[in-house]
Amino acid sequence: MKIKIQQKILMEHLNYVIKGISSKNLIPILNCIKFDLTKDGLYLMSTDNEIAIKTFIDKKDIDSIDELGEIVISGKYIYDIVRKLGNEVINIEEVIDSQILITTPTSSFKLNCNNASEFPNLDLEFSQKPVVINQLLFKKTINQTIFATSTQESRPVLTGINIKIVGNKLIFTATDSYRLACKEIEIDDLNIEDTDIIVPARNLMEVIKLLNNDEDNLEIHIFANKVIFNFNSITIMTRLINGTYPDTSKLIPEDFTLTVKVNLEKFYNAIDRASLLTNEEEKNIIKLETKDKFLIISSNIPEIGNVEEKVELLEKIKNNIKIAFSSKYMMDAIKVFDSEEIELKFNGEIKPIIIDEAGGSNLIQLILPIRTY
Repeated sequence: MKIKIQQKILMEHLNYVIKGISSKNLIPILNCIKFDLTKDGLYLMSTDNEIAIKTFIDKKDIDSIDELGEIVISGKYIYDIVRKLGNEVINIEEVIDSQILITTPTSSFKLNCNNASEFPNLDLEFSQKPVVINQLLFKKTINQTIFATSTQESRPVLTGINIKIVGNKLIFTATDSYRLACKEIEIDDLNIEDTDIIVPARNLMEVIKLLNNDEDNLEIHIFANKVIFNFNSITIMTRLINGTYPDTSKLIPEDFTLTVKVNLEKFYNAIDRASLLTNEEEKNIIKLETKDKFLIISSNIPEIGNVEEKVELLEKIKNNIKIAFSSKYMMDAIKVFDSEEIELKFNGEIKPIIIDEAGGSNLIQLILPIRTY
């Protein structure tokens, strides 16, 4: 293998594939990046066996391709070397004794290579009928739900986002059993059979970090044990989580005994201030009470002090409620809405609190109350 390429171009693509390497991996080959130089251009690949990333640099973006071939190099060292070289042409050449020579007019490095045949064979073939979705919409949807996934490995299915295809709807659901976030998206011509998969949240985070904030599309190729995301010059494969996701469809009631409408920003800021006098050890509990035309939000730490905030309701209500919940969970839930106004829906002090946009929306948040009254 022998290639000349601009540092800036190579660094851009190394930034993609380095995310497929785990610093905790004890298998040496999985800490490496594979370079595969073909007549069409350069492929870079990495994997930790849970996620795999492949990116492609077209030959038109390469200064010269002098000798085809493939090499496998320590990801950390090739990444750090290229990152610290100046923005100039880099020469990469495989030499004897399984080494590569990396040179610029003023620098020279030799790195040992691994055996390319030991690198995992990544099956990144696409399906015939991918889901096609706008990148910005997908990124926004993940951000509106992923915070509700669990970090506890004792229930693996809750550490991922449940993605369902039902008719022409994509339904994204996340829950840690104390809160729930659900977003529905309608896609025209979604000619795919109904699907129910669980994608690891940490892998979805890596996907959305690489997405553009523009109108380009993302292809989602779904298989029995994996899902492949393809966009721009990047392909990402992630394993799926085995298991059955809990049926959350019956958790959100259709009728409520009390619905209150508030300004999102004022409500958020009031909870933010009230949370200053809460204990993380006690789940950051704050209390909410309706009285006249106000929401009264309060919290206290006996040895420190207490706080009370008032938020004016935007509509009259017929009855009142007293309820307590985690300020952190409420702030996480409401900050992902785009609207100026939200509705809080109640069925008593021990039933889940439902939050959505005023007038309804395709995004719903649910929080379990904490019994204190």
